[in-house]
Amino acid sequence: MHQLLENYKPELEKVLKHLREELTSFRTGRASPVLVENLLVETYGTRMPLKQLASISAPDSKTIFIQVWDKSLILEIEKAIAVSNLGLTPSVEGTSIYLRIPALTEEKRKELVKILHQKLEQARIAIRGYRDKVREKIIKGEREGEITEDEKYQFFKKLDEITTEFNEQIKEMGEKKEEEIMTV
Repeated sequence: MHQLLENYKPELEKVLKHLREELTSFRTGRASPVLVENLLVETYGTRMPLKQLASISAPDSKTIFIQVWDKSLILEIEKAIAVSNLGLTPSVEGTSIYLRIPALTEEKRKELVKILHQKLEQARIAIRGYRDKVREKIIKGEREGEITEDEKYQFFKKLDEITTEFNEQIKEMGEKKEEEIMTV
C-alpha cells in the first residue's frame, strides 16, 4: 500500500507538467518563442512542430523572430501561423518571419483569465480522478485484509495531504499566470 502512494505522486507531477506547458503557451501581451514553437506545420507530407523547422527568438517584448532553415517552407509556416488561434499576422522578409505581438485589450485579458480558470479546473479534476482511484485501491486493500482499518485511515490522511499539496501548486500557478495576464 505504501507503494500505491509513491506511485500516486508521479501521476500528479505529470498533471502539473502538462498544466505548466499549457500555461507557457498562453499569450500575455509579451513576445515569447513558446507561443509558436509547437505550432504544427504541414511539411514533407507530415506535420512537424515549428521548432524543428526554424530557430525562434524574441528580440524584444513585442516581436517574435523566426529564422526558417528551408526557404521552401516559408509559405507553409506562414499559413500555420495564420490559421492558428493566436491572432498574429506574419510578416515575411526573405527567409525570416516577424510576428508583432499586439497589446491585449481589457476584454481579451478577461477572456484569457476565463480560459485560464478552465485549464486550472481541468488539472484539479485530473488530480481528483487519480485520488479517487487510489482511495478505491485502499478500500479494496482493507476488504481483502491487506491492511487494517487504522492503516486505511492513515493512508486516506496521507492521500489527502498529497492531494492538497498539488492543488495548492495549481492554485499558485494560476494566480501567478492571472497576474501576468492582467498586467498591462
